[in-house]
Amino acid sequence: MNELIKKGQLANEAKIALANLSSVDKNKALDRVAHALIEHQDVLLEANQLDIMHAEENGVKGTLIDRLTLTESRIHAMAEGIAKIIKLDDPIGEVLGMKKQPNGLEIGQRVVPLGVIGIIYEARPNVTVDAFALCFKTGNAVILRGGKEAIHSNMKIVEVIREALRQVDMPVDAVSLIEDTSRETATDMMKLNDYLDVLIPRGGAGLIQAVVHNSTVPVIETGVGNCHIYVDQEADLTMATDILVNAKTQRPGVCNACESLVVHEAVADAFLPEACTQLKAFQVDIVGDASSQRIVPTIGAAEEADYGTEYLDYKLSVKIVKDLDEAIKHINRYNTKHSEAIITENYTHARRFLDEVDAAAVYVNASTRFTDGFEFGFGAEIGISTQKLHARGPMGLKELTTTKYIIYGNGQIRV
Repeated sequence: MNELIKKGQLANEAKIALANLSSVDKNKALDRVAHALIEHQDVLLEANQLDIMHAEENGVKGTLIDRLTLTESRIHAMAEGIAKIIKLDDPIGEVLGMKKQPNGLEIGQRVVPLGVIGIIYEARPNVTVDAFALCFKTGNAVILRGGKEAIHSNMKIVEVIREALRQVDMPVDAVSLIEDTSRETATDMMKLNDYLDVLIPRGGAGLIQAVVHNSTVPVIETGVGNCHIYVDQEADLTMATDILVNAKTQRPGVCNACESLVVHEAVADAFLPEACTQLKAFQVDIVGDASSQRIVPTIGAAEEADYGTEYLDYKLSVKIVKDLDEAIKHINRYNTKHSEAIITENYTHARRFLDEVDAAAVYVNASTRFTDGFEFGFGAEIGISTQKLHARGPMGLKELTTTKYIIYGNGQIRV
């Protein structure tokens, strides 16, 4: 707890300076960080290789290794994400309207930082950079607690960021990393009300639920993605296959990958065999209901739990439905309110799907893999919020802000 308190104190000191930085100063610092990541990529890759070696020794499987892995192209992508954040408008200081009351008081709202943000996340080193950049641009200090799998990568990334900030005379405690990756430290962080203004978990279902259930710090829930693709009876089946294969196999270990396929019975005989053939080329394990097994005998039997599982792996569940109503009912029952897609040429069906499916992002004729801060034009994201209060969907700059009322008077007193 001593490490947490010390870093909490330093972050709270830093947040005062951060909240008052100009956009020019923030962008200058972010630019230095982006260049520093490229300049030190050999050191970052070396640290990352150590993490990968330890993960493989501990039996971590392929898709999770992919989440953990840094490459030159991924480091350049992180720097590019910072460059995009630099180009975005700074929301801090914006006044959201000003209204004059009958007594002469002028009352408005100004956009301000949240303060000190805590983030608990798993084996994604790029989160370290994204979280810092978004928080810094919005004048927030951030305390990071990554998983043990990525500890060497995270330590080196934060070291590079802090040195870059020092070089341009910015508060280095704008970002800090909790190096103790024990479960006890994570639990202590969830109780850090005196120092954290908000806590954001980013990772698998177990992590997120642990934070939601145990934290006394306000939580923004993110991440778990049991995402569906529904192939309507009026779908372009070639398009549907292409979208399904992309959503399932491009990066199966991420939260916006497709985990479940729902197919209208009218097109199941024509669609499923070819779709399964293409998925099998990627060694996707497919399980489904009895109807899907009759059409494609190599499909395994799905259990009830399969329809509610975020696999984060080369595995897919299949459900055949009789109509759009059943499809929507099935998706709303099992989804995690992340990302859902319909493939259809029918405008009315598309509109109903958009209106009735409860999720942060709902697609018509596109892959769920686009639910991403970078793809949405935010430069990066702090996570995908699957809740409905404060923020929903990819969390960019504005989601890391709050407001304060500002009131101008000329001597008014209340009577």
